[in-house]
Amino acid sequence: MTNLKTASLFTEIESNRGYLLRFATAKLRDSNDAEEAVQETMLAALSGAASFAGDSSLRTWLTSILKFKIIDFQRRISTERERFQKAPASAEETSEDWFEAFFDETGHWRQDFSPWASPEAAHEQQAFFAAFERCMDKLPKATSRIFFQREVMGSDTDEICKDEDISASNCWVILHRARVSLRECLDKNWFGK
Repeated sequence: MTNLKTASLFTEIESNRGYLLRFATAKLRDSNDAEEAVQETMLAALSGAASFAGDSSLRTWLTSILKFKIIDFQRRISTERERFQKAPASAEETSEDWFEAFFDETGHWRQDFSPWASPEAAHEQQAFFAAFERCMDKLPKATSRIFFQREVMGSDTDEICKDEDISASNCWVILHRARVSLRECLDKNWFGK
């Protein structure tokens, strides 16, 4: 990608920063956490710019990346919180027993680290989402859009029906067909690899 295209893409991505920050703050309820999630989203968008096909708007694409970053962030925080809540509350409880509970008899961690602590797991996760995106691209555009709104963006059925001008039963049929198609595609292209 030329420097001019990169600069243009960066400018377009940066123009959505305010929206992304508001979205992340609403989900995470902490401005520092939201800023971190938005930074990770922007880095992922810039590094994966070649995968943006333009089938959806740039804002929709960035929002979907942000949703995955928020989920990853919440998992990481939850795992860290759980790990450190087991630490002793006072100096009187500082026996080494609480610390030893984190390790098995071979000296390895009992709990898995978050996916970002393991480069292999992070790569595997990225590969899965790349396969998932390829499967989404194989769906009809309307089906892909409706599935994305419902399952990724979390929109409720009434909102989708209003936006797409379809009935609720039609929406559920489309979602069912999308799930079946995605499952078949992922079975062939991911789980069966």
